[in-house]
Amino acid sequence: MKFVTDEFAFPRFLKFWRRVHEISQEELAYRLGCSPRHVSRLETGECRPSETLIQQVADALGLGKRDHNHLRIAAGFAPEEPRLDFHSPEMNWLRKAMLRTLRALDPLPVTLLDSRSNILMVNRGFVSLFTQQVPEEELAKLDNNFDFVFANADPAHASERANTLSAILMASQQAALFSNNPEDQRHIDEMEKSPAVPPDWKQRAAKMEPMASFRVQLQVNGREENFFNVSTTVGALGPAAFLSEPRLTINILYPEDEDLDLNSVMRADAKHPLLYY
Repeated sequence: MKFVTDEFAFPRFLKFWRRVHEISQEELAYRLGCSPRHVSRLETGECRPSETLIQQVADALGLGKRDHNHLRIAAGFAPEEPRLDFHSPEMNWLRKAMLRTLRALDPLPVTLLDSRSNILMVNRGFVSLFTQQVPEEELAKLDNNFDFVFANADPAHASERANTLSAILMASQQAALFSNNPEDQRHIDEMEKSPAVPPDWKQRAAKMEPMASFRVQLQVNGREENFFNVSTTVGALGPAAFLSEPRLTINILYPEDEDLDLNSVMRADAKHPLLYY
């Protein structure tokens, strides 16, 4: 069976990198231990590579992690990405950049999340607003965004919240299918136990397109206000942007009422273990 190369990206990637490194099909075949005809068929899309062959091609061409992962994605495989420690010395530059970003967004409430929705940083606007929602000692224990959202599901908005939680769970589930990491699946299984999650969450989410934002209701000076939760991804450039580490998310809450002044709730004495000010 011959594959249509316009729909299958691997042949274009293979040919591109072979030419970048000025290697003939014959030379690449020699390095791979296969025939030049097999390399030719890979480049025309007449056959698909295995994961083992992709690794061999990456080694033969001396591809780095980014380009190896792009090659994997082009062939229909998920990228291979070890988890990165955001607090490691080599991430110091990124921590500084994220800190400046969170500071600049005050008084809007902002959290910085890793690929498992663990909270890495919060800003003063977040702490100031959420101490109006939960006791300060409870907020201090907060370390995972989804756990917090699921634990504080508001019964007064049950239908809307059920759809939101279903969409969040589906996004997490599909990420876990890519990663194939048992820890990712365990976290989803735990979130699924929340009483706010509807039994048919998979079916609900299957009918929904990915959400650019969702609405939450929060107390501001004793009044319920609507906020839109909007997320921005901080990741690598290129096709692996949403799957490569460090895969960070900046979550920002924007008040629906544009005249709502959040400076009125800002606390100079705001404290939280993840407030790096």
